[in-house]
Formats: sequence, C-alpha cells, structure tokens
Amino acid sequence: MLDLSKIRAITLDLDDTLWPIWPTIERAEKVLHHWLQDHAPMTAALFSSPAALREIREYMGTSRPDLKHDLSALRRESIRLALYRAGEDPLLAEPAFEAFFEERQRVTLYDDALPALEFLAARYPLVSLSNGNADVARVGLGQFFRAAITARAFGVGKPDPRIFLAAAGAAEVQPGEILHIGDDATLDALGALNAGMQAAWLNRTDAPWPHEQQPQVTVATLTQLCELMAPAA
Repeated sequence: MLDLSKIRAITLDLDDTLWPIWPTIERAEKVLHHWLQDHAPMTAALFSSPAALREIREYMGTSRPDLKHDLSALRRESIRLALYRAGEDPLLAEPAFEAFFEERQRVTLYDDALPALEFLAARYPLVSLSNGNADVARVGLGQFFRAAITARAFGVGKPDPRIFLAAAGAAEVQPGEILHIGDDATLDALGALNAGMQAAWLNRTDAPWPHEQQPQVTVATLTQLCELMAPAA
C-alpha cells in the first residue's frame, strides 16, 4: 500500500508516462529524412531502406557499447556512419541530428499529464528520471522540475539503483522518502523498489504485472494517482 506520510519528493519518468513516445519519434524521423533529402540525398536513399537502417543501428549497438545509455550520441553516430557509407560529408551528422532532436522535443502530452504535474509540483519537489533524451526545458515543462536526471548524463540507466539514488540526491531526500512514477514495470517500478523507493506503476494498457515484488500502487491514469494522493494535500 502507498504510504503517503513518507513521501517528501517525487521522481517521474517521461516517455510513455507524460507523453506517448513512438508518435514523437516517428515525426522526428520524418523530419530527419526530409532534411537528408535536401542536404544529403544519397544518405536519404540509404535511410529509406529498412534493412540498411536496421543494419546500421545493429552495427552501432555492437561497435559502440559505450553509447548504450546515450541515445543522442547513438543516433548522431548512426547518421554519421550512414553519411560516410553513402559517400557524403560526415560533418553533416551534427545539423542532421539537430533537425531530428528539435522535433523530438515537440511532444504531445497525455490529457492527464499537465494537470498531474500542476498538482504534484504544488506539493512536492519533482525530479525527472529518464533513460531517453527528452529535455524537459525544451519540451516546455522545466518549470515543474527541480532537477532532471538522465542516463545520458549519469552514465547508467534505469533500473540500475544508482540512477535512482542520484535522483534522491537531487531532491535532497532519502530514497525511502520518494515515490517514483513510471510506465515501465521493470525499468521504473521494479527499479524504484530495488532502490528503496515507493513505486507507482502507471499501467495505461492494462498489462499484467510481470514480477513477484509488487509496486505500492498501480494506476491506469495520472489522474487516478493524484486522487489517491489528495489526502496528502
């Protein structure tokens, strides 16, 4: 059961918690493809082949394991490799990635996200905790967060307990005083539990819980979670 009396801060996942990620990525990839068509047409042709694109991503994943927690660098270097293979200027990787990254920050929030952020931020310090490369300031939500912890900057990602402990440090509270909210049963909920936090699993799709250890609370929407936390107001 959720113990409201212990909560002094909240950590929040971003992708698929505050907004759906795949529509965002699909739009950003279209922007990238159009940019390449204008500035590097041979690379655009290479990127238009799913098999070639998959091979580049698999190659980067195996050849650059140091980038596994840095999705921005992995994307940038994949573009650079495609430019090189297509015989075009690898220096174009930087502006090409920026075209992608700018669009990646244009997210469409779930209907319950903004009201929940307003409710939670008025009561607790919030820290974003993400394995992705969203920038809460560029997304337009920076005013709600005391700090933003990313796998890219920290060097390890969820469910590693160390990144959860870093978020606790950023919130200036002990892990047991944090409620972590996220959509992924393993990365978010189980990761938070193993770091000594309370966990709220945001299960928008009515998926079965896959682990023996249970989260303190499971909700279908952020609105439902805020209603449960209203007595703490």
